[in-house]
Amino acid sequence: MSKLCPKIILEGIQLTHKTEIALALNEHPRIIGPGNHRSRPSLISAEWCGFSNFPWGRGLINFNPEEEAQAMETYHTWLHLFELLSDYTWIIDRFHISTRLFQLQYHEIDYSFRWLEKRLEALGFHLVFISRCPESFQAAHRNRFRTPGDPALYGDLSFFLEEQQLLQKLVAESILPRMELDISDDDIPGAADRIVDWLEETGGLWAHEADSNSTSIISRSRFGDR
Repeated sequence: MSKLCPKIILEGIQLTHKTEIALALNEHPRIIGPGNHRSRPSLISAEWCGFSNFPWGRGLINFNPEEEAQAMETYHTWLHLFELLSDYTWIIDRFHISTRLFQLQYHEIDYSFRWLEKRLEALGFHLVFISRCPESFQAAHRNRFRTPGDPALYGDLSFFLEEQQLLQKLVAESILPRMELDISDDDIPGAADRIVDWLEETGGLWAHEADSNSTSIISRSRFGDR
């Protein structure tokens, strides 16, 4: 039996249930295996705000320009760990494309992560872009923030639409195998099932045969290809 070790990156803006879907995948029987053989994957996130000592501070996505070296070192460290544990399952709730999105929006800097994606691709990572239709954002916003009364009170939601369009463009530039998942129906278990079905169709559920450069990738300096 081939070893189950899918590697999944979930990308999406606010109100798209990214974390809920990541948690559902972390419990999914076709991800963790049946019966007594079940094991929990490693669920990580670039949203972890470890660059500052206050809640909801800065991290790998929303770092300041002077923290660029720290952010790139963190990406190299994660990637090095993925390569050392290449036959393990990883579920990532937002990663490098969210970094590109934030840094473009707020600092007008576009970071090239092609070096990172080439090595993620060699490891078998798959990318899922979670989106929702424009008409569904108002209800999603209302449910998230429980704002009563007139829908006009929910404010201008055009920001969400513009942000989703930009993220969609950045996802389209990725070299990773990818799918777009519409979560307008807010069906989290169904979304997890669809992701697993796609992984099964593309061979993304099982151990990936790394290319012939994997040994040299792991052994060379992680600072050599920024």
